[in-house]
Amino acid sequence: VQLQASGGGLVQAGGSLRLSCAASGSIFSFSVMGWYRQAPGKQRELVAIASSGGSATYADSVKGRFTISRDNAKKTVSLQMNSLKPEDTAVYYCHCFQGTVYWGQGTLVTVSS
Repeated sequence: VQLQASGGGLVQAGGSLRLSCAASGSIFSFSVMGWYRQAPGKQRELVAIASSGGSATYADSVKGRFTISRDNAKKTVSLQMNSLKPEDTAVYYCHCFQGTVYWGQGTLVTVSS
């Protein structure tokens, strides 16, 4: 499985960005796909993940602002990020778990104050 992420960039606080991730290879029905992020000097943390059935889990810090969506037929997972804050600045990694963990290459999101 390979994951290709896109959509990062620079945005002002309060703005929006949409991240997308396309998977190649076999994605199984029991897989979980989503997004993690890593800010400078910090550990990588979960942002949002979704099962193939649509069940989603969010970090408390992004609840109500971020929305994850998954298209099983297209093997894509997206993250709509609204009301962005400077503390959302990080490299965002697409993630897939289906017995093995797969990571995308990371896309930088910078939120200016």
